[in-house]
Amino acid sequence: MNNASRASKNEFVFVVKSEQLTLNVPATFEIDDRFVVIVKCEDGVFCVDDVCTHDGGTLGDGEYIDHCLVCPRHGAKFDVRTGDAVTMPATEPTGSHEVKIDGDDVLVRLAS
Repeated sequence: MNNASRASKNEFVFVVKSEQLTLNVPATFEIDDRFVVIVKCEDGVFCVDDVCTHDGGTLGDGEYIDHCLVCPRHGAKFDVRTGDAVTMPATEPTGSHEVKIDGDDVLVRLAS
């Protein structure tokens, strides 16, 4: 897990260099006391909260399969592009955050 600098509300904050992310491997970061998971995949870089809405487990320790993070505790899947829960036992989405790529910098703007 890595810490990003503190972000002012509604601003993008630098999190990591793209080259430091491994394709299709979740990476956990802390931004403003909030844990997030960033995944670099074939069609972009995505960021969601590091929390399973079923029981509060961490998603960053799970597998990434077909645009989904799989919770390692009970197998709920969350779409990294939207945060939507796509399989039971989770029924509520996890937070999704906007990602911007600036050169090789991965920047994230946290949702409210």
